[in-house]
Parts: sequence; structure tokens; C-alpha cells
Amino acid sequence: MERIEQEVRNCIDILKKGGVILYPTDTVWGIGCDATNANAVDKVYQLKKREESKALICLVSNFKMLEQYVEEVPEMAYDILKYAKKPTTIIYDKPVHIAENLVGEDESLGIRVVRDTFCSDLIKKLKRPLVSTSANISGQPTPQSFDQISPQILKGVDYVVNLDRKRKSPRPSAIIKLSNDGQVSVIRK
Repeated sequence: MERIEQEVRNCIDILKKGGVILYPTDTVWGIGCDATNANAVDKVYQLKKREESKALICLVSNFKMLEQYVEEVPEMAYDILKYAKKPTTIIYDKPVHIAENLVGEDESLGIRVVRDTFCSDLIKKLKRPLVSTSANISGQPTPQSFDQISPQILKGVDYVVNLDRKRKSPRPSAIIKLSNDGQVSVIRK
């Protein structure tokens, strides 16, 4: 626990200054920043060489935080997240209080409520959502472990978290789009 607390402290300093971190999530290794800081979000897009029209996702620590960043959370979201057997990202309509360049052209945003201790502690201490996108250049395969992350990514971030570097991540989260009109679409199983 002490190592987790130290890593959280190290990240908070970087994130509050608009920096970008490389960190283990409840799925794959992620590139992240403060999801309310548009300049930091720009840095993530540049590092990934990703078009801004391709939205990123963000992580929150709990349902209460989710409700602060989505205008209206559909009731069905709570059931999906409660019974999901694996990490699940839900794309919501009308996110609020978030960096404009993080929101999709259709006014939606993918948000995942994390179960991972490190991520949850980090988000709670930051008191804001955290951007999470796979640690690869856009179009390249998603790294399944820390040692598969390219040197370009490692050099491009302001801080690399020193936890879970031996862990293998089988795959990214499931993604479900929940529209306020009741439509449900499975984007990734």
C-alpha cells in the first residue's frame, strides 16, 4: 500500500501541472492526464499521433463522480456496471465539466468506473477524472504488457508509474454506448 501511495503522490504533482503519465489501469497500460485540462489532453493526442476526431475515454473513481461529469446517467448504466464481469466503459451523451477536446463530435464521452486500487486512489486524490487511452501510437497494436510499450511513448510522457510492470493485460475494456433515448449499442465486447 505504501508504494501505491507514493506513486499516487508522484502522479498528482505531474497531473496538476498539466503533465502526462503512463500508468497501469484495470485493463491495459494507459496514457493519462487530467480530463479537465484541454492542454494536457492535446499532449496526449500529439503523443499518440491520434486525430482529435477519435475520442479518448476517461476514468472516474465511483458513481458519485460519474454523475458530476455526465448531464444524465441512464438508469441502465448502473445495472450494467453492477453486473459486469470485466471492466466496462460506457459512452454517455452530454458530458459536462470536461475538456472540450475530449468530447466526441456527437457530444458523447466514454467513461469507466475503475475498480483498480491505484487508479481509484489516484482519481480520488486528483478530484477529477483521468484520461485513459492505450499506451501505443494510433494504429499500432495495444501493448499487452509494460515491456511492449514503445520507447517513443516512454520518452513522451512526463512520468512512468513504477507498479505492475510484470503484469500481462489480456485486453481493453468492453465498450457500450448508452444513449439518453434508450438505445444501447455494444461497440467492443
